[in-house]
Amino acid sequence: MSTLPPCPACGSEFTYEDGLMLVCPECAHEWSPGEATETAEETRVVRDANGNPLADGDTVIVVKDLKIKGSSSVVKVGTKVRNIRIVDGDHDIDCRIDGIGAMKLKSEFVKKDAG
Repeated sequence: MSTLPPCPACGSEFTYEDGLMLVCPECAHEWSPGEATETAEETRVVRDANGNPLADGDTVIVVKDLKIKGSSSVVKVGTKVRNIRIVDGDHDIDCRIDGIGAMKLKSEFVKKDAG
């Protein structure tokens, strides 16, 4: 069983040592084993459509009508979404919208609620 950490760029578990460096065979990312892999996650800041940083528990407002894939429903402009969670991935906001249910949103389609 390998005790090497997963790739910080793509999360692959198939990393290997090459001299003093660790290498990911899937994305070709190279890094030093002394580097803290958590620093990439700590420095990642999710920002809304206006450039404001978002955090877990924030309330956001949808700035564009969003069609829901596989449904005829639409999330309308101005819909307020409370208590968001920031997650990794393309859709970086995990939330629950009243009347629709749990879904994931892209941060570029929301703005932080001022009040």
